[in-house]
Amino acid sequence: MLTPQQVFSISTEQHFTEAALQIFRHQARHCEVYRRFIEGLRVDVDSVDSIESIPFLPIPFFKSHKVLSNTEPVEVTFTSSGTTGMVTSSHYVTNVTWYRESFRRAFQLFYGDISDYCVLALLPSYLEREGSSLIYMAQDMITQSDNPDSGFYLYNHTELHQQLIRQRQIGKPTLLIGVTFALLDFIEQYAINFPQLIVMETGGMKGRRKEMIREELHRDLCAGFGVAKIHSEYGMTELLSQAYSKGDGVFECPPWMRIITRDTNDPLSITGVNRTGGINVIDLANINSCSFIATQDLGRVAADGSFEVLGRFDHSDIRGCNLLVG
Repeated sequence: MLTPQQVFSISTEQHFTEAALQIFRHQARHCEVYRRFIEGLRVDVDSVDSIESIPFLPIPFFKSHKVLSNTEPVEVTFTSSGTTGMVTSSHYVTNVTWYRESFRRAFQLFYGDISDYCVLALLPSYLEREGSSLIYMAQDMITQSDNPDSGFYLYNHTELHQQLIRQRQIGKPTLLIGVTFALLDFIEQYAINFPQLIVMETGGMKGRRKEMIREELHRDLCAGFGVAKIHSEYGMTELLSQAYSKGDGVFECPPWMRIITRDTNDPLSITGVNRTGGINVIDLANINSCSFIATQDLGRVAADGSFEVLGRFDHSDIRGCNLLVG
């Protein structure tokens, strides 16, 4: 099987395709949930010779099954957030090194050395529960920044405001990563003009506020923080890689991750570029689980591989879950 060094050194489209097909064949045989899903589709694994013909596992399977492609002991279990009584996803990670390498290398690729930054995290809904992969990543970033001013903030907005003022005076690059509702709560109390600040929203109101369209949300956040653009992170519990947007809702993937879209009426049919469809994610870092995930997000992929997230499927699970018998 491929090593982290092989996956994270991918640099060409051919290299990516070869690695993806190798990982697909491995997971199709060793990930029981995925294998049974493929059998239900009557797909011949050996006949799959392109990324477009790889079946994508619907994300709800992470709510009902252990999605694993090896028998190694589980090192950490990441769980998704949800309201009381909701069934949440569980991602069983047998080698957390893959996750650390993935988010560290991706941040380095898009933003440079983490040690150059002061990292401030406003993630109350994630801090208040166990098993958040986002908290795991943010904690590592805070540690790797090796900055005494880096840290988490729960609802202590006054302290965060004072810290932002200090960072503006110091002039050190500063990253504020926050869940959407908490960033909005903050600027209602403490507007600040900090043009050099990187504000990165992770998405989601978590039931705390009404949903907003991206343009409206980013306009309000830009005004509240005095910045020209709002950055965003696109990741999820079931994956080990993230895509990043430096503004205008346009995301880019690291070289070991790809987004393609599927027809919303035919989940096995891939749409072309610049057409709205369900988002399928290829995450080669997710080698010990499943690297081919059909999400419940709607999006559009441009010819250069960048993509936009346009919304979610309404009140229904992804088609295809009934293909798994038992």
